[in-house]
Amino acid sequence: MPAELPDVLRQHLQAAVDEMEREIRDQVPEYASADGGEYARKVERTVSDTVAFFVDSVDHPTSDPRRITELYMRLGEEEARHGRSLAALQNAMRVSSQVACRRFIKDAYRLGWSRETLGQLTDSLFLLLARAADAAAQGYAREQGQLATERERRRDRLRDLLVAEPPPGHEAISELAVAARWELPKSIALVALPAGRRRGPDPAARRAGRLGGADPLPRGARPGGPRPGPAVAALRRLGTSALGPTVPIGQGAVSLRWARNALTLAERGLLPGDGPFRCADHIAALATLAADELVGATAEAALGPLLELPPARRQPLAETLLTYLQCGDNAVIAAERLHIHEQTVRYRLRRITELTGGRFTEPDGQLDLMLMLSWLVRTGRAERTA
Repeated sequence: MPAELPDVLRQHLQAAVDEMEREIRDQVPEYASADGGEYARKVERTVSDTVAFFVDSVDHPTSDPRRITELYMRLGEEEARHGRSLAALQNAMRVSSQVACRRFIKDAYRLGWSRETLGQLTDSLFLLLARAADAAAQGYAREQGQLATERERRRDRLRDLLVAEPPPGHEAISELAVAARWELPKSIALVALPAGRRRGPDPAARRAGRLGGADPLPRGARPGGPRPGPAVAALRRLGTSALGPTVPIGQGAVSLRWARNALTLAERGLLPGDGPFRCADHIAALATLAADELVGATAEAALGPLLELPPARRQPLAETLLTYLQCGDNAVIAAERLHIHEQTVRYRLRRITELTGGRFTEPDGQLDLMLMLSWLVRTGRAERTA
């Protein structure tokens, strides 16, 4: 490098910085406003410090670049903290390098620098900018990792708060939701998964706004609404699961409790079909589960001799009576559902009338009777010795 080169560069240092700042505001939308705000001013100070360091490094080639790389690392961290991409910073660096190269070329012609000097100067500039860009990317990635970890911790706390009993105040939930970057819906539905289930990230579930859990009784929260939406499709890929009823924020414990009840029934094979199982589709089954002991204790008094029959005879009679009541006392529809002849249904109903004294024909007790029969059939007790 020519000995006079650093002094020449220093003479035009402020003019170069001013030109870079103007070009940045013109070409980078994030800095388009008149003053650019504190964020823009910080980047402009960084540009000024970078240019000053570069000129000093021409005079002292062994200068330690750590001061500049640490500066860009902190700038990258700040970009991540504010949820911005590195694109604006990278564009600002690109514009600055273009300005610098144009000025180098003009000075080379004006002062008669050799092509070797111009090449060394631009190579040094791009080397410094490459180090600065790498430092910004490292700071950005490191801060993103820390933010992701902290966000997950906050989401874990939010998930626990949503199912707490007694329910917390809405303000406490709202504050934690903002900190966890989870858009707070008006209602939620809780999901129960089998204990010990290992779950990887699921993009579809994330798009549905799900809050996951990895405790011994895994559960997740999803925004509630009239339709299950994409969350159910995501849950289907997880295997057996149960979706609780949609409840207002603050009543998550209610939704979770019923989701776990539904999961219990599903794991015992007492719910038809494949998961995910929605509580709203199995209200009768869940109601009988909640009253399991009561139904079991009173079934004998209500059904009497029917329970004393051998299982092979008791099972078809119980299923026929349950289906008949579900079909609104219509033997034709009941026969179609059971895939048997209508006369077979009527024969079985007469046999049940003989055994029970015709109590199933009394409107007042039909709902109780349907719950008991549903309990018998679903639990398999109609197939086994009572």
